[in-house]
Amino acid sequence: MSFIDKFIYIFVEKGWYKMMLGGLKNTVIITLIALAIGVAIGTVIAVIKYFSDSNVIVRVLGWVCDIYVTVVRGVLVVVLLLIFFFIIFATSRNGVMVAALTFGINSGAYMAELIRSGLNAVPNGQMEAGRSLGLSKLQTMRKIILPQAIRYILPAIGNELIALLKETSVAGYVAVIDLTRAGNLVRNNTYDAIVPLTLVAAVYLVMVILLTWLLKLFERMLSNDKRRKS
Repeated sequence: MSFIDKFIYIFVEKGWYKMMLGGLKNTVIITLIALAIGVAIGTVIAVIKYFSDSNVIVRVLGWVCDIYVTVVRGVLVVVLLLIFFFIIFATSRNGVMVAALTFGINSGAYMAELIRSGLNAVPNGQMEAGRSLGLSKLQTMRKIILPQAIRYILPAIGNELIALLKETSVAGYVAVIDLTRAGNLVRNNTYDAIVPLTLVAAVYLVMVILLTWLLKLFERMLSNDKRRKS
């Protein structure tokens, strides 16, 4: 049988496309939720680190954030996933959400450094200007610093999103049927490795190309908006 004939037989006649679509759905859900969690955690940590010299309380919080970043970045994401699934959330039956939370916490440690570098790229005079207008430090951060930092942060977040998408392929270690796990199950049941694994690789490739295109589109939009304001 040719590749096309095998593809039709496995995914159309035998109906394995349903499992692949389910795996793709879980992969997208895990990636998007993990990205949202990672950006939220990373932003909070980056802001705390930005103001770490303000007072003792913020300095202590900065130390806590340093410990979090060091520990999470030092532990393999697979090991972290196993810990969350079999120890912390051992009674949970929602493997997709446990995986999303795990990848989000892992991504937050990397996002923190990316966002912090973007905040530091904004000239210090912007904070002073905001303070001179009567804004508090947090108001200045929200209204002046963060909007400018987005231009520096966006490309790095886009790269982190692509890396996060591919990292979710290890979710199958805890019996979550993501895209990679679905392809492997199809391989086990059909005794054909070429068709399902080639399809998995092609789908990941298409998603990465699409994300890269969207990232470039957003960057152009931000550049055009900057030109109009200037």
